[in-house]
Amino acid sequence: MVLYKLQDFEPNYRDTFEGHDIKGLGVYTQGTDEKIGTVSDVLVDEEGHFRYLVVDLGFWIFGKKVLLPLGRARVDYNADRVYTIGLTREQAEDLPEFSEREALDYDYEERVRGVYRQPTGSTLPLDASAAVEASAPVDTTYQPATTQAATTPTYNRDSYNYEQEPSLFGLNEQDHQTLRLYEERLIASKRRQKTGEVTVGKHVETDTARVAVPIEKERVVIERVTPADAGTAVSGREADFREGEVARVEIYEETPEIRKEAFLREEVRVRKVVDQETVETQETVRREELDVNSGNLPIEER
Repeated sequence: MVLYKLQDFEPNYRDTFEGHDIKGLGVYTQGTDEKIGTVSDVLVDEEGHFRYLVVDLGFWIFGKKVLLPLGRARVDYNADRVYTIGLTREQAEDLPEFSEREALDYDYEERVRGVYRQPTGSTLPLDASAAVEASAPVDTTYQPATTQAATTPTYNRDSYNYEQEPSLFGLNEQDHQTLRLYEERLIASKRRQKTGEVTVGKHVETDTARVAVPIEKERVVIERVTPADAGTAVSGREADFREGEVARVEIYEETPEIRKEAFLREEVRVRKVVDQETVETQETVRREELDVNSGNLPIEER
Protein backbone atom coordinates (compact mmCIF):
# COMPACT_ATOMS: atom_id res chain seq x y z
CA MET A 1 0.00 0.00 0.00
CA VAL A 2 1.38 3.33 -1.08
CA LEU A 3 0.55 6.60 0.69
CA TYR A 4 0.65 10.03 -0.90
CA LYS A 5 0.51 13.55 0.40
CA LEU A 6 -2.86 15.08 -0.33
CA GLN A 7 -1.32 18.00 -2.22
CA ASP A 8 0.67 15.63 -4.45
CA PHE A 9 -2.31 13.34 -5.09
CA GLU A 10 -4.84 16.10 -5.83
CA PRO A 11 -3.49 19.66 -6.19
CA ASN A 12 -7.06 21.06 -6.26
CA TYR A 13 -8.25 19.20 -3.20
CA ARG A 14 -9.63 22.40 -1.61
CA ASP A 15 -12.44 22.39 -4.18
CA THR A 16 -13.73 19.15 -2.65
CA PHE A 17 -14.01 20.83 0.75
CA GLU A 18 -15.68 23.99 -0.57
CA GLY A 19 -12.54 26.03 0.02
CA HIS A 20 -11.75 24.56 3.45
CA ASP A 21 -8.24 23.36 4.13
CA ILE A 22 -7.74 20.71 6.78
CA LYS A 23 -4.05 21.47 6.91
CA GLY A 24 -3.24 24.03 9.59
CA LEU A 25 -6.22 23.18 11.81
CA GLY A 26 -5.54 22.92 15.53
CA VAL A 27 -5.68 19.44 17.07
CA TYR A 28 -7.41 19.02 20.44
CA THR A 29 -8.17 16.12 22.72
CA GLN A 30 -11.82 15.17 22.77
CA GLY A 31 -13.51 15.97 26.06
CA THR A 32 -10.74 18.04 27.67
CA ASP A 33 -10.29 20.47 24.74
CA GLU A 34 -6.56 20.46 25.36
CA LYS A 35 -4.63 21.58 22.32
CA ILE A 36 -1.90 19.13 21.44
CA GLY A 37 -0.72 20.38 18.05
CA THR A 38 -1.70 21.19 14.46
CA VAL A 39 -2.37 19.26 11.27
CA SER A 40 0.67 19.64 9.02
CA ASP A 41 -0.38 17.27 6.24
CA VAL A 42 -2.80 14.57 5.11
CA LEU A 43 -1.92 11.14 3.69
CA VAL A 44 -4.20 9.33 1.24
CA ASP A 45 -3.98 5.89 -0.33
CA GLU A 46 -3.84 4.98 -4.02
CA GLU A 47 -7.61 5.45 -4.39
CA GLY A 48 -7.62 8.86 -2.72
CA HIS A 49 -9.12 7.71 0.59
CA PHE A 50 -7.96 9.67 3.63
CA ARG A 51 -5.91 7.41 5.90
CA TYR A 52 -3.81 9.54 8.24
CA LEU A 53 -3.46 13.09 9.50
CA VAL A 54 0.12 14.17 10.08
CA VAL A 55 -0.02 15.95 13.45
CA ASP A 56 2.74 18.21 14.73
CA LEU A 57 2.65 17.63 18.52
CA GLY A 58 4.23 20.97 19.30
CA PHE A 59 2.03 21.54 22.35
CA TRP A 60 2.68 18.09 23.81
CA ILE A 61 6.06 17.01 22.46
CA PHE A 62 8.01 19.77 20.77
CA GLY A 63 9.38 18.91 17.33
CA LYS A 64 7.64 15.55 16.98
CA LYS A 65 5.24 14.65 14.19
CA VAL A 66 3.07 11.54 14.35
CA LEU A 67 0.36 9.88 12.28
CA LEU A 68 -3.24 10.01 13.46
CA PRO A 69 -5.55 7.50 11.71
CA LEU A 70 -8.61 9.19 10.29
CA GLY A 71 -10.94 6.98 12.33
CA ARG A 72 -9.43 8.48 15.47
CA ALA A 73 -10.15 12.05 14.40
CA ARG A 74 -13.21 14.27 14.15
CA VAL A 75 -13.02 17.38 12.00
CA ASP A 76 -15.07 20.40 13.07
CA TYR A 77 -14.82 23.00 10.33
CA ASN A 78 -17.14 25.38 12.19
CA ALA A 79 -14.60 25.61 15.02
CA ASP A 80 -11.56 25.05 12.77
CA ARG A 81 -10.52 22.17 14.98
CA VAL A 82 -9.65 18.49 14.78
CA TYR A 83 -10.50 16.39 17.83
CA THR A 84 -8.60 13.21 18.61
CA ILE A 85 -10.62 10.21 19.75
CA GLY A 86 -9.03 8.24 22.56
CA LEU A 87 -5.47 9.53 22.07
CA THR A 88 -3.44 9.80 25.26
CA ARG A 89 -0.15 11.48 25.87
CA GLU A 90 1.41 8.10 26.61
CA GLN A 91 0.36 6.88 23.19
CA ALA A 92 1.75 10.02 21.60
CA GLU A 93 5.10 9.34 23.26
CA ASP A 94 5.05 5.71 22.07
CA LEU A 95 4.18 6.59 18.47
CA PRO A 96 7.09 6.45 15.99
CA GLU A 97 8.07 9.86 14.75
CA PHE A 98 6.92 10.72 11.23
CA SER A 99 9.69 11.77 8.86
CA GLU A 100 9.48 12.38 5.15
CA ARG A 101 12.89 10.74 4.83
CA GLU A 102 11.61 7.48 6.31
CA ALA A 103 9.79 5.02 4.09
CA LEU A 104 6.08 4.68 4.85
CA ASP A 105 6.02 0.92 4.40
CA TYR A 106 3.91 -1.78 6.02
CA ASP A 107 6.33 -2.20 8.94
CA TYR A 108 6.23 1.49 9.78
CA GLU A 109 2.43 1.59 9.61
CA GLU A 110 2.24 -1.49 11.82
CA ARG A 111 4.28 0.31 14.47
CA VAL A 112 1.80 3.18 14.29
CA ARG A 113 -1.27 0.95 14.29
CA GLY A 114 0.15 -1.16 17.09
CA VAL A 115 0.15 1.85 19.41
CA TYR A 116 -3.45 2.73 18.61
CA ARG A 117 -4.54 -0.88 19.06
CA GLN A 118 -3.40 -0.84 22.67
CA PRO A 119 -6.21 -0.38 25.19
CA THR A 120 -6.19 2.97 27.00
CA GLY A 121 -8.04 4.52 29.89
CA SER A 122 -10.09 6.56 27.45
CA THR A 123 -13.23 5.12 25.98
CA LEU A 124 -13.95 5.17 22.29
CA PRO A 125 -17.30 6.21 20.86
CA LEU A 126 -19.87 3.46 20.93
CA ASP A 127 -19.81 2.73 17.21
CA ALA A 128 -16.02 2.79 17.05
CA SER A 129 -15.79 0.33 19.97
CA ALA A 130 -18.25 -1.96 18.25
CA ALA A 131 -16.18 -1.77 15.07
CA VAL A 132 -13.13 -2.98 16.99
CA GLU A 133 -15.01 -6.01 18.25
CA ALA A 134 -16.56 -6.74 14.86
CA SER A 135 -13.39 -6.40 12.78
CA ALA A 136 -12.43 -9.75 11.29
CA PRO A 137 -8.72 -10.71 11.21
CA VAL A 138 -7.04 -11.69 8.03
CA ASP A 139 -5.33 -14.59 9.78
CA THR A 140 -7.66 -16.42 12.17
CA THR A 141 -4.67 -17.56 14.22
CA TYR A 142 -4.37 -15.52 17.44
CA GLN A 143 -1.31 -14.95 19.55
CA PRO A 144 -2.16 -16.08 23.11
CA ALA A 145 1.21 -15.13 24.58
CA THR A 146 -0.36 -12.40 26.70
CA THR A 147 -3.85 -11.46 27.72
CA GLN A 148 -3.75 -8.46 25.41
CA ALA A 149 -2.56 -10.51 22.42
CA ALA A 150 -5.31 -13.04 23.02
CA THR A 151 -7.91 -10.40 22.13
CA THR A 152 -5.93 -8.71 19.35
CA PRO A 153 -6.14 -10.18 15.84
CA THR A 154 -3.03 -10.58 13.76
CA TYR A 155 -2.71 -9.25 10.23
CA ASN A 156 -0.95 -10.44 7.13
CA ARG A 157 1.23 -7.98 5.24
CA ASP A 158 0.28 -9.48 1.87
CA SER A 159 -3.48 -9.14 2.33
CA TYR A 160 -3.91 -6.31 4.80
CA ASN A 161 -6.38 -3.56 3.92
CA TYR A 162 -7.59 -0.58 5.92
CA GLU A 163 -11.21 -1.78 5.93
CA GLN A 164 -10.21 -4.53 8.35
CA GLU A 165 -9.76 -1.94 11.09
CA PRO A 166 -12.74 0.45 10.96
CA SER A 167 -11.87 1.65 14.46
CA LEU A 168 -8.74 3.24 12.98
CA PHE A 169 -9.76 4.13 9.45
CA GLY A 170 -13.55 4.01 9.34
CA LEU A 171 -15.68 7.17 9.31
CA ASN A 172 -18.10 6.56 12.17
CA GLU A 173 -21.53 8.08 11.60
CA GLN A 174 -21.52 9.95 14.89
CA ASP A 175 -18.56 12.12 13.98
CA HIS A 176 -18.71 12.09 10.17
CA GLN A 177 -22.09 12.54 8.54
CA THR A 178 -21.12 13.82 5.13
CA LEU A 179 -22.97 12.77 1.99
CA ARG A 180 -20.99 13.50 -1.14
CA LEU A 181 -22.81 14.15 -4.40
CA TYR A 182 -20.88 13.33 -7.54
CA GLU A 183 -21.24 14.35 -11.13
CA GLU A 184 -19.54 13.40 -14.31
CA ARG A 185 -17.82 15.97 -16.48
CA LEU A 186 -16.44 15.76 -19.98
CA ILE A 187 -12.69 16.15 -19.99
CA ALA A 188 -11.42 17.17 -23.40
CA SER A 189 -8.00 16.02 -24.48
CA LYS A 190 -6.22 15.45 -27.73
CA ARG A 191 -4.44 12.37 -29.01
CA ARG A 192 -2.00 12.64 -31.88
CA GLN A 193 -2.25 9.74 -34.29
CA LYS A 194 -0.75 8.98 -37.69
CA THR A 195 -3.27 9.21 -40.52
CA GLY A 196 -0.99 8.49 -43.45
CA GLU A 197 2.33 9.11 -45.10
CA VAL A 198 3.37 11.12 -48.13
CA THR A 199 6.47 9.90 -49.98
CA VAL A 200 8.24 12.35 -52.27
CA GLY A 201 11.00 10.89 -54.45
CA LYS A 202 12.32 11.13 -57.98
CA HIS A 203 12.85 8.85 -60.96
CA VAL A 204 14.47 9.18 -64.41
CA GLU A 205 12.43 9.35 -67.59
CA THR A 206 13.97 9.13 -71.07
CA ASP A 207 12.85 11.10 -74.09
CA THR A 208 14.14 11.68 -77.64
CA ALA A 209 15.43 15.19 -78.16
CA ARG A 210 16.03 16.58 -81.61
CA VAL A 211 18.35 19.38 -82.55
CA ALA A 212 19.10 20.88 -86.03
CA VAL A 213 22.77 21.44 -86.86
CA PRO A 214 23.71 23.16 -90.15
CA ILE A 215 26.75 21.51 -91.77
CA GLU A 216 28.82 22.18 -94.87
CA LYS A 217 29.97 19.66 -97.45
CA GLU A 218 32.43 20.43 -100.23
CA ARG A 219 32.07 18.98 -103.70
CA VAL A 220 34.07 19.38 -106.95
CA VAL A 221 32.50 21.07 -109.89
CA ILE A 222 34.25 20.64 -113.26
CA GLU A 223 33.40 23.23 -115.82
CA ARG A 224 34.45 23.10 -119.42
CA VAL A 225 34.33 26.49 -121.12
CA THR A 226 35.50 27.69 -124.56
CA PRO A 227 37.90 30.58 -124.18
CA ALA A 228 37.50 33.61 -126.36
CA ASP A 229 40.75 32.95 -128.21
CA ALA A 230 39.92 29.39 -128.99
CA GLY A 231 41.31 28.31 -132.41
CA THR A 232 44.26 30.71 -132.22
CA ALA A 233 47.65 29.12 -132.99
CA VAL A 234 50.18 29.06 -130.19
CA SER A 235 53.91 28.61 -130.27
CA GLY A 236 55.63 25.35 -129.49
CA ARG A 237 56.91 26.74 -126.23
CA GLU A 238 53.40 27.52 -125.09
CA ALA A 239 52.00 24.21 -126.10
CA ASP A 240 53.61 22.17 -123.35
CA PHE A 241 52.23 18.72 -123.70
CA ARG A 242 52.72 16.71 -120.51
CA GLU A 243 51.42 13.28 -119.95
CA GLY A 244 50.18 12.32 -116.47
CA GLU A 245 49.69 15.85 -115.16
CA VAL A 246 47.10 15.75 -112.33
CA ALA A 247 45.31 18.55 -110.48
CA ARG A 248 44.48 17.66 -106.82
CA VAL A 249 41.62 19.29 -104.90
CA GLU A 250 40.96 18.42 -101.20
CA ILE A 251 37.29 17.93 -100.36
CA TYR A 252 35.96 18.58 -96.81
CA GLU A 253 32.61 18.22 -95.14
CA GLU A 254 31.24 18.91 -91.62
CA THR A 255 29.71 16.19 -89.48
CA PRO A 256 27.52 16.95 -86.44
CA GLU A 257 28.95 16.21 -82.99
CA ILE A 258 26.35 15.75 -80.20
CA ARG A 259 27.21 15.75 -76.46
CA LYS A 260 25.03 15.98 -73.38
CA GLU A 261 25.35 18.31 -70.37
CA ALA A 262 23.23 18.28 -67.16
CA PHE A 263 21.53 21.52 -66.10
CA LEU A 264 19.51 22.34 -62.96
CA ARG A 265 15.87 22.52 -63.98
CA GLU A 266 13.94 23.25 -60.73
CA GLU A 267 13.89 22.73 -56.97
CA VAL A 268 11.12 20.91 -55.11
CA ARG A 269 10.67 21.90 -51.48
CA VAL A 270 8.68 19.61 -49.16
CA ARG A 271 7.20 21.01 -45.90
CA LYS A 272 4.21 20.52 -43.61
CA VAL A 273 1.56 23.01 -42.61
CA VAL A 274 -0.90 22.62 -39.73
CA ASP A 275 -4.56 23.39 -40.31
CA GLN A 276 -6.63 24.03 -37.19
CA GLU A 277 -10.27 23.27 -36.80
CA THR A 278 -12.70 22.82 -33.92
CA VAL A 279 -14.43 19.46 -33.55
CA GLU A 280 -17.46 19.22 -31.31
CA THR A 281 -18.42 15.98 -29.61
CA GLN A 282 -21.00 15.05 -27.03
CA GLU A 283 -21.49 12.38 -24.41
CA THR A 284 -24.07 11.63 -21.74
CA VAL A 285 -22.95 12.57 -18.22
CA ARG A 286 -24.55 11.77 -14.90
CA ARG A 287 -25.06 13.97 -11.83
CA GLU A 288 -26.28 13.07 -8.39
CA GLU A 289 -28.95 15.27 -6.84
CA LEU A 290 -29.97 15.29 -3.19
CA ASP A 291 -33.33 13.79 -2.19
CA VAL A 292 -34.47 14.92 1.24
CA ASN A 293 -37.42 13.22 2.95
CA SER A 294 -38.03 15.06 6.22
CA GLY A 295 -41.71 14.35 6.70
CA ASN A 296 -43.15 17.30 8.55
CA LEU A 297 -39.85 18.22 10.22
CA PRO A 298 -38.42 21.62 9.35
CA ILE A 299 -35.02 21.55 7.69
CA GLU A 300 -32.59 24.23 6.58
CA GLU A 301 -30.16 23.91 3.68
CA ARG A 302 -27.01 25.97 3.66
